[in-house]
Amino acid sequence: MPYDAVVLAGGAARRLGGADKPGVRVGGQALLDRVLTACADARTTVVVAAPRSTARPVRWAREEPPGAGPVAALAAGLRHITAEHAVALSADLPFLRADTLRRLLTALGESGADGALLTDADGRDQPLVAAYRTAALRRELDALAAAHDGLTGLPLRRLTGALRLTRVPDPHASFDCDTWDDIVNARARIREHGHVLDEWISAVKDELGIDLDVDTNVLLDLARDAAHGVARPAAPLTTFLVGYAAARGEGGPEAVAEAARKAAALALRWEEEAAEAGESGGPSAPDAG
Repeated sequence: MPYDAVVLAGGAARRLGGADKPGVRVGGQALLDRVLTACADARTTVVVAAPRSTARPVRWAREEPPGAGPVAALAAGLRHITAEHAVALSADLPFLRADTLRRLLTALGESGADGALLTDADGRDQPLVAAYRTAALRRELDALAAAHDGLTGLPLRRLTGALRLTRVPDPHASFDCDTWDDIVNARARIREHGHVLDEWISAVKDELGIDLDVDTNVLLDLARDAAHGVARPAAPLTTFLVGYAAARGEGGPEAVAEAARKAAALALRWEEEAAEAGESGGPSAPDAG
């Protein structure tokens, strides 16, 4: 479903002592850049904040006056988008992913509601991790502005309370960083055993500007085979050569898988030869590690 994105990144971060929250790093990446990666499929991405360096190009907007609050900021961002559907995001979501936005957009389309938002671990609505029908947002923002002589200082619940909403529970993706304890927690969670490889691979791809989905299990198996059948230093060198070979070819996931298959077969042949040499009394393969 085509969509535009509005990212709110101009808050005062009072609970962080006024720190530059969008620039705080989790997993080696600024929080804002992590959110921008998640909504990279958006036709237009508008960040409501003072311009700064970001991982990908975006459009910039500011609420009037600056600091007028999230409702005014959302309205400022909506002025620059044209898609029928819009995702509204805060800039402090370390675990937001593209598939989260796809689930929200799917829920929005299937429900017929005005918006679909995430709920956190306590069941609370998260209106800035949500997908909305753009026309519904504009309609209610216009009504609020007329009723309150502007949007300055209005809380988001004034806006969402007037919308028909469906909810998608997700305590992981809805986790936001309001305090330094939240930052510490996010940095610890990103290194948990069940997530660390996915987080690391995602961060490396973003850092290198690579948009490629590969089966990490295939590469891990190849590294194991090379280390066991040849020598431990062969593992990283072999995976590098597989990536290089795939890039010279078609460059897609299938090319990586085929190159990995060939290299793994070669490592197994080396292991078999070493075993045969050992059985015949010849020298065993040296462990270069």
